[in-house]
Amino acid sequence: MTTPAAEADIDDDLVNRLIRTQHPDLAGPLTLVANGWDNVIYRLGTDLSVRLPRRQVAVDLIVNEQRWLPVLAEHVEVALPVPVRVGVPGEGYPWPWTIAPWFDGRTVTDVPPSARSGIAVPLADFMTALHRPAPPDAPHNPVRGVPLAARDEAVRHRLRSIPRSADLLPLWEKLAALPSWHGPALWLHGDPHPGNLLLNGEGLAAVLDFGDLTSGDPATDLAAAWLVFDENAREVFRSRVDVDAVTWERARGWALAIGSALAAHSADNPSMAAIGEHVLDQVLLT
Repeated sequence: MTTPAAEADIDDDLVNRLIRTQHPDLAGPLTLVANGWDNVIYRLGTDLSVRLPRRQVAVDLIVNEQRWLPVLAEHVEVALPVPVRVGVPGEGYPWPWTIAPWFDGRTVTDVPPSARSGIAVPLADFMTALHRPAPPDAPHNPVRGVPLAARDEAVRHRLRSIPRSADLLPLWEKLAALPSWHGPALWLHGDPHPGNLLLNGEGLAAVLDFGDLTSGDPATDLAAAWLVFDENAREVFRSRVDVDAVTWERARGWALAIGSALAAHSADNPSMAAIGEHVLDQVLLT
């Protein structure tokens, strides 16, 4: 599967006009950084970023970030892309958009899995701090935080296109049959893969992209143990999070669900495809 076509035309000129019209005091040089599935991201000057939805489906996600990231940032010690300013439709662009801090560093995808153990403790601590009861009006997400059984059809469909399905399908069936989360709906990042974790030197500098922000089963986020780490670092991460054995196994199921999506739908994105392959290797280990 390839990146879907944009539903809004976004270029340097449009972004410059939006900023100069709505936030002229922040106007500065723009550098295109990413043109992804849902958003276009520019660097603005040296210290800021601009994030604009390129598809209608991403609009609610950016609104969720604008609403909730300032709240969540009060509870965690790792930097989050809390909006500096909020943009509104204008200049022919139809949707809200965000100016946020620019974080220097490199994503964890740029580091081999064997060299990621240094962030096992800070990532576990971040998730422990984030995973607090969410209010009733927390964003709804039909594919994160829900019972694993709710993802059964989608995962089975993806596994048909993955070479190791003969090993992965029985594992998925076992994990999807585990008891569901019966605790309170907790805040979740929702997409804890290495591309959303930023390093500054060897440390965890920031957690990015809260587009999948929701509430529910913390096992969704704990899937990072397989998404990010190898077997040794996973043990360090596990020792730092206070969860029962069933929740930990559900996290393995979430890793398989997310990893199969990355493996099946990243034909035009080698770094995401590599994450998918790593995850599927890891879930078969333990």
